[in-house]
Amino acid sequence: MGCTALMPSIRACSHVLQGERSWSWSSSQSLVPLQAAWLGINIFLFTYYFLFFDRDEQYFYTRAILGSALAWARASAKCLNFNSMLILLPVCRNLLSFLRGSCSCCRRTLRKQLDHNLTFHKLVAYALALFTAVHTIAHLFNLERYNYSQQANDGSLSAVLSKMHLQDSNKWLNPIHSNQTTVEYVAFTTIPGLTGVIITLALILMVTSSTEFIRRNYFEVFWYTHHLFIIYFIGLVIHGVAGLVRGQTEESMKEVHPQRCAEFLVHKPKECRQECCKEPEFGSIPAESWKWVLAPIILYIFERILRIWRAHQKVVVTKVVMHPAKVLELQMQKKGFRMEVGQYIFVNCPAVSLLEWHPFTLTSAPEEDFFSIHIRAAGDWTERIIDTFQQQKLEIPRIEVDGPFGTASEDVFLYEVAMLVGAGIGVTPFASILKSIWYRFQQNDQTLKTKKVLRAPWDQLTPHHGFLHVQKHLASSCLISHPSLAPSQVTLLPHATASQIYFYWLCRDTGAFAWFNDLLASLEQKMAESGKADFLTYRLFLTGWDTSIANNAALNFDTVTDAVTGLRQKTIFGRPRWDIEFSTVATAHPRSVVGVFLCGPEALAKVLQRSCHQHSSLDPRKVKFYFNKENF
Repeated sequence: MGCTALMPSIRACSHVLQGERSWSWSSSQSLVPLQAAWLGINIFLFTYYFLFFDRDEQYFYTRAILGSALAWARASAKCLNFNSMLILLPVCRNLLSFLRGSCSCCRRTLRKQLDHNLTFHKLVAYALALFTAVHTIAHLFNLERYNYSQQANDGSLSAVLSKMHLQDSNKWLNPIHSNQTTVEYVAFTTIPGLTGVIITLALILMVTSSTEFIRRNYFEVFWYTHHLFIIYFIGLVIHGVAGLVRGQTEESMKEVHPQRCAEFLVHKPKECRQECCKEPEFGSIPAESWKWVLAPIILYIFERILRIWRAHQKVVVTKVVMHPAKVLELQMQKKGFRMEVGQYIFVNCPAVSLLEWHPFTLTSAPEEDFFSIHIRAAGDWTERIIDTFQQQKLEIPRIEVDGPFGTASEDVFLYEVAMLVGAGIGVTPFASILKSIWYRFQQNDQTLKTKKVLRAPWDQLTPHHGFLHVQKHLASSCLISHPSLAPSQVTLLPHATASQIYFYWLCRDTGAFAWFNDLLASLEQKMAESGKADFLTYRLFLTGWDTSIANNAALNFDTVTDAVTGLRQKTIFGRPRWDIEFSTVATAHPRSVVGVFLCGPEALAKVLQRSCHQHSSLDPRKVKFYFNKENF
């Protein structure tokens, strides 16, 4: 859409209408340390146990029947146990919140690992699917080899070993004892076979129903099939109790070593004039899965008990507000409820569904005497709950709440500079942050610890230049010796807040801006009254617009307030040019640590992640951008 016909002046056109810029970026995200360690352990377990079962003398006779398929089956089984141990931990929300609180004094990298809990959960799930496929295929080969060896009469070692049960029912190595037994019969009549089929089907249903398409459009399918994990773990624990795969016992190894006695089994003499080998004895491989998963299962049970207990605590809905663009705001109170900025809760409405729980970011501030959420119509459940509250005039539907839980946005005040990016309803975690800032300005709380910030003279700053930051422990070497700064230019800022915040909000329609217009207007006024007008720099981007809206904005461009929002900051038509935005922040804060926080789509996350990498200096003394994304 050209701007020549729309704008009365080139100045208005260039300032208001910022064109959309499309990015083409395809690069795989590097593994974070936790994922790299996980991958290394999987590789080690698979390699170690593959070589162990492929070379250890204890399984010499087993390999005579099964070949290398034994090693493939056992190595993948160890990896399955390891990943089954891990799969529940990333979804223990209370555990993660506890660890996040315990790591508040730890390095930023350690805390960031907790923000990738769902990514790690999916990674472990894909590994389970992969190792299940390897384990299943390997055992199909094993069953075929067992069946072939049982039917063979060629006098080979595998055939002799398969007939040992005829002499003594306890001395068997091949679990198939009949020529009429089929692979299908073993798969559906034995404990390992039947539980293996059930486990595999449960895993297939859970993985396939977890795709983006199913979760977005048929959340109920995803929700209910995911609870097949109960069947999965029950089947996993009892899968190996029958011990169909066997090896030579340690006592038998001492008396009848396979290197010395294997030939004796094939060419057994009728009379032993010299020392003869006894027949080997075999024992089952003990079931070990329960040892791997017992602790995580107990931990998860306590997690669910805590969720149920908190869910049954009374929640009072104090106010219901219907915003434009079909957005429902619920203000609630709950005894003992304490929150921090950027946290989220899980919400259940029994009138809509007894079992479904959905996460929502808290939009209220810790300083308020209530907590609130904003619900946008984006699926069956959200549409039903909005309709339920709109129809119920006399009696407000009951709401159950679990939480709050921590997210990456909690760390916003740990950075010297913060860039907050919200897309549509993705503004909700930052609404909590901005409200908290407003309350701090209003209360003018001076009891907090402070850090010293150097502010250059205004005539030496370019627009959006910001502050030069000096940490408290560097004040003696940097602040005092700085020749260009007068004492009046040294400002004390609260330690609990960042020294400058950049806020970007992207919306498709003008009605969405009405959600938090009053909050932004109040912030503008308070910052101006406090002499900190540059503390918050916010930019509003309208990504969906028509000619009439653009013409109206152009005609009223020279007015004090914006024609679209009524705020002093003018609305920008189009999408942000992130290279320019990041360059501006990097120039304004050349020696700062900048936290970039996003609540929005994955495509935008990739663009911001790339920009963080490109604009971070290799010099540790210069600007660094750290990307943080809401994941729940």
